[in-house]
Amino acid sequence: MIRRPGIKDVAASAGVSIKTVSRVVNAEEAVHPETRARVLHAIQVLGYVPNTAARSLKSGTGGAIGVVIDSLADPFFAALVSAIETRALAEGLSVLVASSNLDSDQERDQLLSLVAGHQVAGVIFAPVAAEHPYLDAYRTVTPVVAVDRSRAGFDSIVVDDRGATVLAVQQFVDLGHERIAFFDRDQRFSTIERRMSGYLDVLREAGLPFDPELVSETVDGSLDYRSEADRLLGLDRPATAFFASNAKAAIGLTAALHRSHRQHTAMIAFGDFSFADVVRPGVSCIDQDPFLIGNAAFERLLARRESSSDEPREWIVPTALLQRGSGEIPAPVTTSETGTATATETATATATRGGAR
Repeated sequence: MIRRPGIKDVAASAGVSIKTVSRVVNAEEAVHPETRARVLHAIQVLGYVPNTAARSLKSGTGGAIGVVIDSLADPFFAALVSAIETRALAEGLSVLVASSNLDSDQERDQLLSLVAGHQVAGVIFAPVAAEHPYLDAYRTVTPVVAVDRSRAGFDSIVVDDRGATVLAVQQFVDLGHERIAFFDRDQRFSTIERRMSGYLDVLREAGLPFDPELVSETVDGSLDYRSEADRLLGLDRPATAFFASNAKAAIGLTAALHRSHRQHTAMIAFGDFSFADVVRPGVSCIDQDPFLIGNAAFERLLARRESSSDEPREWIVPTALLQRGSGEIPAPVTTSETGTATATETATATATRGGAR
């Protein structure tokens, strides 16, 4: 019989103590984010199942976890649901998935169906509405955790949208780019607006003027990625670098750049996607790891089941900038009328000699 991995195996794999693994499993605060990520990765690789914690959810009113997301067509949420499902099935729990389609009324109907109709043991949801008072009557019995977007009164599992964007856009600036496009600004999402804030902060700190022509705006929930990429590349002063604000936009942009044979245009995506490391150059991205987010949300459900009186708070999951090639492309070399190298050319030469930071 194959022995199931235990807590000692996780500790050895992550290079930490058993006590640290226990703290991560129980979602305690006193763990460094990098250490937490290492332990969660070891849990995933080994397939470790913390049985004691699982029993706390199984003792709930239902044998399923409810998940409400924007849409399964969104690659980030599809991966997030898969991560939650993997963890839930390992705990002997089933998963019921519903979509809000970014409609607050549909969100309410789906959430109430899960907690009142199906009587699920817990709910993980990507909130749409600003407030959810109709859940108050159920939360003493059914733990609820928000993901991707923070909401007051709920444990919220999020990433540092602004900080991660600053890291990505600053890399473009360091490589000499002055015409940096923000690809797919959708003002319906607080996450995208925080990324926009980070983008503007970097431009301001670098002394670069903000040009609204470099911002692609989603209108009525849609954006023609190919025509928008063509527009940005066809400006009198075209974009030389693209920051794609989400994985779906990054997929559309990557396809558009390859179709127009402009694949060597600098690009960084917020969020990874399935073929990002296969195309050439590989698509550099902010790795918003759905496994880490899904597992952190599941751990909060466990903690909520054991102590529902704890004060809800925001939990920030770490991200990383994966450098695969597209985000490390220097700005194009330009020469002034006098024949001397411009500042962009100087930055490019420096980056080429020393490597992208």
